[in-house]
Amino acid sequence: MSTWLIYALLSAFTAALVAIFGKVGLQNLDTNTATAIRAVIMALFLVGVVVLQGKVNLISEVLSNRKALLFILLSGVAGALSWLFYFLAIKHGKVSQVAPIDKLSVVFAVILAVILFGEKISLVAATGVALITVGALMVALG
Repeated sequence: MSTWLIYALLSAFTAALVAIFGKVGLQNLDTNTATAIRAVIMALFLVGVVVLQGKVNLISEVLSNRKALLFILLSGVAGALSWLFYFLAIKHGKVSQVAPIDKLSVVFAVILAVILFGEKISLVAATGVALITVGALMVALG
C-alpha cells in the first residue's frame, strides 16, 4: 500500500473522529467558542509536533516567504470558517447527514483545481466525482 494512501486513510478516520467527538462535546455549548478552543488545542499540539521533530528553525523560512504566508493565512481562514460551519451543522443536525455533505469538499476541490490550475481529469475521475456527489446526497438525504 502506498504511503500517501495510508496517510489519506488515517486523515479520513481522524476526520470522522472530529465529527463524533464534536457532536458529543457541543451539547449545550456555543459552537464558535468550542471551535476556538479546539483551534487553540490544535495549535498547541502542532507546535509540539514541530518541536519534537526539531523543525523550529524552519519557522523563519515560512514567515519570510510572503506569498506562501499569504496563502497559508487564507487557508487558515478558510479552514476556520469550515470548522465554524461544520460544528454548527453537527450541533443542529445528524452527523450521519452532515458528514457526507461535508465530503462534497472533494467535489469542490476537484472543480476548483480544474478551473484554477488547469488540472485535467480523466473520464473515470469525472465519473468518480459525479458518484461522490450522488453518494453524498443519497446518504445525507436518504
